Amino acid sequence: MGMPPLASGPHGNDALRPLLDTVLDALRTGTVARGGPLPPGGPDTVAARVADAAGDILPDRGDPDALRVLVTALAEGAADPAHSLCAAHLHAPPLAVAAAADLAASVLNPSLDSWDQAPAASALEALVTRALARETGAADALVTTGGTESNQLAVLLAREKHGAGLRLLHGENAHHSLPRATRLLGLPEPVVVPAPAGTLDPAALDEALTRIPGPHLVAATAGTTDAGLIDPLPEIADRCTAHGTRLHVDAAYGAGLLFSERHRALLAGLEAADTVALDLHKLGWQPIPAGFLTVTDTGDLAALRHRADYLNADDDTDAGLPDLLHRSPRTSRRPDVLKAAVTLKTLGRTGLGALVDAVCSLAGEFAGLVETHPGFELHAPPTISTVLFRPVGATDDAVAAVRRTLLGTGRAVLGRARADGRLWLKATLLNPHARADDLAALLALVEGHTPR
Repeated sequence: MGMPPLASGPHGNDALRPLLDTVLDALRTGTVARGGPLPPGGPDTVAARVADAAGDILPDRGDPDALRVLVTALAEGAADPAHSLCAAHLHAPPLAVAAAADLAASVLNPSLDSWDQAPAASALEALVTRALARETGAADALVTTGGTESNQLAVLLAREKHGAGLRLLHGENAHHSLPRATRLLGLPEPVVVPAPAGTLDPAALDEALTRIPGPHLVAATAGTTDAGLIDPLPEIADRCTAHGTRLHVDAAYGAGLLFSERHRALLAGLEAADTVALDLHKLGWQPIPAGFLTVTDTGDLAALRHRADYLNADDDTDAGLPDLLHRSPRTSRRPDVLKAAVTLKTLGRTGLGALVDAVCSLAGEFAGLVETHPGFELHAPPTISTVLFRPVGATDDAVAAVRRTLLGTGRAVLGRARADGRLWLKATLLNPHARADDLAALLALVEGHTPR
């Protein structure tokens, strides 16, 4: 067996072309074999199928058919976010143009820890991050792996500016990564502010800011994981201004509304935040990861500055080579910005806004079907594209059981959320190609599998 070909270089295209045909054929074969949004049989069955396909994963002699076999197995055993009945999580089906751009990023393989490894990619990243920062009223943005890293970075930047006594205040509805960030960074236990209606209560926040010694960091949410709710950002921003308090907004889900003329008003007050987390692998339809953290004061980024002579020596930076090491807590870092840049340029604000409007409208349609069906109860009209519903008269155990039954059969993928002291089924609608008939089919599946 000769030396395996490389993906880039003068012969890279010739080596890749037949392999891409193999991958596309395997994806098609695996998808047809799966036949639905999720492989049937549950974890043990799926694991057995994968183990059978993989065989000896590190044989003495290589298997030239491994690409076809393993891609087929992965596709057959995948949860397909592009399937209209796969609606559990904030897990969007990626756009074809974004996936194609991601292939180019993998082939070229720049690493954004020094300019000499990523000359064009670093210049493109600067353009994209500044453009996205302007959308939130900020000055700059960092590329992250998603909302968790963005939230942790926001807490880190606040700690470095205000000291280790910083107190984080967040609503009961906040993402789990925020309180976890305080533990990882050695900060005091965060203050949990009531969110009786599912959103942070500004009056309770004001009371906590008055009562608890600072310095403070307030974290609000624009698009909660459970119900897609948006905290009252203008009122929260006013309270923060009155107390001289730093504000972070976790808009990992909701920030995509900025692209929509119809829905961007829901994010009024976002521009008052010191930092904002946003994910384009949610309402941006990017392959994971595609996270960003926007920063209003670029001086905050000094907290990430570090000198490593082999990456950003003083004489190199003095000579004009950009210093990339302060752009992330990671060192080796792939050019995730390329897929985002291609998508933004290809679709423009109007195209992205149309996708956002489509899934928000879809959620409204689904909520309407639930509300008019005598066998189901709707929690509340959707704010973004998440709908909570449950069979009328069902116990929490029954709600949990119907979800697991649908998962086990591979017929549908729904999430779960607890609200108002009860367990609800959660449909997170992120597929702009889904139609009303798909929604009716989803509801019929739930009805048909609910234990009575």
